Amino acid sequence: MRYQHIKRQRGVAVVTAMLLTTLAITIVATLFWQQQVQVRSIDNQRLQLQKQWVLRGALDWARLILREDSKYSAIDDLTEPWAVPLSETRLDRYVESAALRGEATTAVLSGAIQDAQARLNLSALASHGEINLAEVAAFEKLLGFLRQDPGLARAAAQAIAQSQRHADAGSGSPRMITLIQVDDLLAVPGFTPLVLNAIRNHIIFLPRATPVNANTATAEVLAARLPQLSLADANNLITYRRSVSFRDLPEISARLPGKPDMDPALLSVASSYFLVNGRVAIRQAGLQVQGLVERSGAATHLLWMNQT
Repeated sequence: MRYQHIKRQRGVAVVTAMLLTTLAITIVATLFWQQQVQVRSIDNQRLQLQKQWVLRGALDWARLILREDSKYSAIDDLTEPWAVPLSETRLDRYVESAALRGEATTAVLSGAIQDAQARLNLSALASHGEINLAEVAAFEKLLGFLRQDPGLARAAAQAIAQSQRHADAGSGSPRMITLIQVDDLLAVPGFTPLVLNAIRNHIIFLPRATPVNANTATAEVLAARLPQLSLADANNLITYRRSVSFRDLPEISARLPGKPDMDPALLSVASSYFLVNGRVAIRQAGLQVQGLVERSGAATHLLWMNQT
């Protein structure tokens, strides 16, 4: 009996030891898993910050290019340094430092600067709550060229005018969406993602009324901007500027039938607003940024920036 009692005690001790060991392993595994989650979270945050720093540096670099360009050129065209896209570039310094830490990773940066005044500025569709019919006609013309419903032009103008009237009425009025970026048009009835994809690269919202740059605009935008200009005439201008950039408005007029007078409020050969686009990929995780830069003389100002 005594032997059986001792044997049972030993069995209980073994089971207890196994339970305690299992419990200890479970606790250690849980703590290890929590630590791994925390490490991964911190690592992801670090990567996100690194991507943001790289893109912010790229944005500052683009602003420097635009400032330097203003010192040596009175016009803006597609042959200038700012118009050359930055192809995918490996950031060697980051990669080398990562390799020293034992991280197998790459960082790649790409980007481009685009002339915002190569696009039709929809901010001019209304002013002080009143629709600008000439601007509506220009947008209608552009929509027609792009095979979209011209009626969307008046819908956009009404939305802009209404938001301006509510803004002038003060804080007591119901809140209205302000159209600042192209994607804001999705709040206007009739505009869909499919429509925006078709017209996105031809339109812009800028803080003030601006002329279209004849050295950078597409044929559709040029023909829409000038009431008397046909799409065929606009394409002729595009063909001509591929060999020689326009230096002034009279030179543009000389290339058109009848040599019409050029309104500097509608057309120009230089720009003050530019879109800066950048993308950085680290460990195959990408981040994109777009910013609107205003250039005034040798100074540049970032007006807004989006990250996706």
